[in-house]
Amino acid sequence: MKMNNLLENVPAIHVPEYLNMEISGICYDSRKISPGDVFVAIRGFETDGHKYIEAAVKAGAACVVCERSPDIRAPYALVEDSRAALALMSAVWFGYPARKLKIVGVTGTNGKTTVTSLLKCVIEQCTKAKVGLIGTSGNMIGEQHIPAIHTTPESFEMQKLLAMMVDAGCTYAIMEVSSHALVLDRVRGIEFEVGVYTNLSQDHLDFHGTMEAYAEAKSKLFALSKHSVINIDDAYASVMLEKAAGSVFSYAIDNDSADLVGKNVKQLSDRIYFCALMIGSLVRFELPIPGLFSVYNALAVVSSAFLLGLDIKQISEALPMCEGVKGRAEVVSAPADFTIIIDYAHTPDALEKIISAVRDGAQGKVITLFGCGGDRDSTKRPLMGEMAAKHSDFVVVTSDNPRTEAPGAIISDIIKGVQQTKTPYEVIENRKEAIFWTLESAKPGDVVILAGKGHEDYQIIGKDKIRFDEREVVAEYFEKYKT
Repeated sequence: MKMNNLLENVPAIHVPEYLNMEISGICYDSRKISPGDVFVAIRGFETDGHKYIEAAVKAGAACVVCERSPDIRAPYALVEDSRAALALMSAVWFGYPARKLKIVGVTGTNGKTTVTSLLKCVIEQCTKAKVGLIGTSGNMIGEQHIPAIHTTPESFEMQKLLAMMVDAGCTYAIMEVSSHALVLDRVRGIEFEVGVYTNLSQDHLDFHGTMEAYAEAKSKLFALSKHSVINIDDAYASVMLEKAAGSVFSYAIDNDSADLVGKNVKQLSDRIYFCALMIGSLVRFELPIPGLFSVYNALAVVSSAFLLGLDIKQISEALPMCEGVKGRAEVVSAPADFTIIIDYAHTPDALEKIISAVRDGAQGKVITLFGCGGDRDSTKRPLMGEMAAKHSDFVVVTSDNPRTEAPGAIISDIIKGVQQTKTPYEVIENRKEAIFWTLESAKPGDVVILAGKGHEDYQIIGKDKIRFDEREVVAEYFEKYKT
């Protein structure tokens, strides 16, 4: 492809007329350059791609796209924003795959993974269409699973995935859209058929700084969406509504003015029942995932599916057939007279939701085991400690993914919040030992929540990523001590 064609939609400051050379690929990592590639110099968190222009040219880059003139002689195009340029060039390179798909983007602090997975299932059940999915727990092209590194991939990988979906016969793509992705232009140039907002609670303030900036980042999705689906029970809904460029469809439980309202909620230990009121009609729904938050997730799914043209009755018949997501209110099969639930909750709000969700079905105590990630927002640690202790009968504080921080220091931050309550607690730094101790301590009728890891099958300690799947840990405990 000719370089000038790649730049056809890119806001540029200076593009020399001679930039009509043939390009063999696009690359933004100088270590992966192949001869004939265009190197896009983007500014990252840890380093600036402009520092590696010389290395890229020596490796065979035919041209450079950058925000400032390079220090060496080389063909280059000067652009306003190289991240945006990467996204727009990638769309051209892969033949605008997003235009050949109906794309639904889901943003919010909690619920993204569940909503995207359930919506994929509902669409498949109702239409028999092939659906692609991009998200935290992996990317899927129909039933083919592709591991994920980021919740929302970098724009080049994003466009490549969308192109693979088109080639495989997908007609829909459902994706989680993180606040990082929106700020860093990873979805630039994609028009979303439907954009969905779930909720906002404290997370990622190490990146955004304030809740207001975090909300503003999330709201960018709705400027890119043909239809916006908004949870108007949420405190930050007005920020999202203000940015909505297309039509708006609202859902709620506590606000009867919403377009779709959840009514008559009945919670059991393993599922929920509710009615949805829309345009004067009342439709019954069932979802095999416990908790009030599951009603909100289901309402987001129903709203999105309806806007995609699916029949509401068909949606109600499909939803009970959709399984829960691994690591989201996941009940672990074990030879025990108490319940074990694995959940990804890693924010104060998510922790409160999962504990509250299981409390109604618990015959005994609710015991919550959790930790907090290192090298991430430290201000939420005492908040999570207080939230867990406030809603649980007993708390076990342990390690999560400490990364390069000392686990003991992270735990100390958590304990400050736990000690704001009178709830008894235990500190066991080693997560495997903590799980063993908790399972040994549980009594008949109790509910044990292992929070924070969810779908993850690893721990990051220092710079090392080690195998750690809580399902395997639970199985090992019962095999060692209860057989």
